[in-house]
Amino acid sequence: MKLHASVTAGLMTITGYDAGFIAVNGRRLTRSFLLMPKRLIEDWSPAGFDVLREADFESIATLGCPVVLLGTGARQRFPAPVLMRSLIDRGIGVEVMDTHAACRTYNILMAEGRDVAAALILE
Repeated sequence: MKLHASVTAGLMTITGYDAGFIAVNGRRLTRSFLLMPKRLIEDWSPAGFDVLREADFESIATLGCPVVLLGTGARQRFPAPVLMRSLIDRGIGVEVMDTHAACRTYNILMAEGRDVAAALILE
């Protein structure tokens, strides 16, 4: 699916997605990554939902965003609370959804000027 952004010049926008990839500013990514309006981190380690570790959430917590969208792959799955302890302890809000829903939600929040991060799992 191709997405069109409104007023997002100079920001990291999800411009499309399909099975196996997400495009950020037209560039296709095929591995899990972290995304914020002004920053892309391509080396986020989880290769799938089932291998998420506490360290993966710690790397999200250090981003400093008050809201995180966790895209859990093709379907919505909720990680164990113990894995998200670093986010909970810092008062970071986490919205869990399938990855494609997280892409759409990220674009909306980012376009509104919100301080948001997307942690997107590509399996």
